[in-house]
Amino acid sequence: METLLAERYTAPWLVQHPFSAEDQAAMSAMRAIVEPNKGKLEGVAARAPFDAIMERVADPAGVVYQAGSVGGVSGWWCRAEDARPDQAVMHIHGGWFNWGSAQAFRHLAGHIAAQTRTAVFVPDYRLAPEYPFPAAADDIRACYIGLTERGFSRIAITGDSAGGTLALGLLAHLAASSDGTSKALVGGVALSPVTDLSLSGESWSTRAVADPYFTKVQATELVRSYLHGHDPADPLASPLNAKLEGLAPIRVHVGDDEVLLDDSVRFVEHAIAAGVDARLNVWEGMVHGFLGGVGRLTASNEALQLISEFLNNRFAV
Repeated sequence: METLLAERYTAPWLVQHPFSAEDQAAMSAMRAIVEPNKGKLEGVAARAPFDAIMERVADPAGVVYQAGSVGGVSGWWCRAEDARPDQAVMHIHGGWFNWGSAQAFRHLAGHIAAQTRTAVFVPDYRLAPEYPFPAAADDIRACYIGLTERGFSRIAITGDSAGGTLALGLLAHLAASSDGTSKALVGGVALSPVTDLSLSGESWSTRAVADPYFTKVQATELVRSYLHGHDPADPLASPLNAKLEGLAPIRVHVGDDEVLLDDSVRFVEHAIAAGVDARLNVWEGMVHGFLGGVGRLTASNEALQLISEFLNNRFAV
C-alpha cells in the first residue's frame, strides 16, 4: 500500500471493508463494460447518459415517489410508506456539478427512505455551466431551510459525489451559523465527496489506473465549468478547507479504487482534528458510485445498512 495512505489506514476513525469473492466477479464484469468509455462523459451532452445509468438502480419496495418543491427548489419526494412525520433526509445527487437530476436519483434515495422510515427529498439544484458556483450551494441551503419551515424537527443530510461536496459544505455552513437554523440537524453522510476542487489529492495519481470512470483532464474541465473562474481554495467550494469545529456527526464512504479516495481521507482527518464525530469507511475493490449496486453487490448492501444504522441512531438521539 502507498506510503501516503499506509499510516492513515491504521487510524481508529477508519474502517476497511474487504472485497468479497462475489463482488470481485461482478466488478470485473462491470469494468469490462465501462472502462472503454473512461473519461468520455463531458459537458451537457453527458446528462442524458448519466441519468440513464442512475435510472438502473433497483427500485426499493415500500416507497412512494412524488415530484415537489421545497424552499423554492423543485425535486422529488421519496417517502417510505411508514415514514415518521417529524424526520426527513435531504439527499443531494451527484454528477460533478454539471449532470444529474432528482428524478434519476430517486431510487437511490428511495433505499435510504425505506431503511430509515423517512421522507427523503432530492432537490434539483441548479447545474453548471448554465448556473455556476455558488448557485447549487444557494439552492441546497434554501431547501434545508424549507424543510425546517415545513415542520421537520429532525433532518439528516446525505449526498454522493458532487452532492457529497454540497452536503459537507452545508454542514460546515450550519456549524458556523448562529441563527438557529442548525437546531433540526442530526448528522450527515457523504459518499465519495469531492472535497478539494483543486484536485490535489495523491489518489488522482495512485488510483488513476484503478478508477474505471474518471480522468484528471475530464474532472478539471467539469470543475472549471462549475467554478467559472472562482478560486477552488474557497472553503465554500472545497469543504476540505472549511472550519469544521462544531460540525454535526458525519460518516463518509468511499471506494478504494477511486481517484477521489484521498478527498475522503483528508476530509475526515481534518474533521477528527477539529473534534468532530467522524468516521471513514473504505471499501476495497469498489469504484465511484458503488452504492448504486444495492441489491446486486454485497458491499453496496452492507454500506446501505451502515448508513441506515447511523442515520437511525442520529434520529433517535
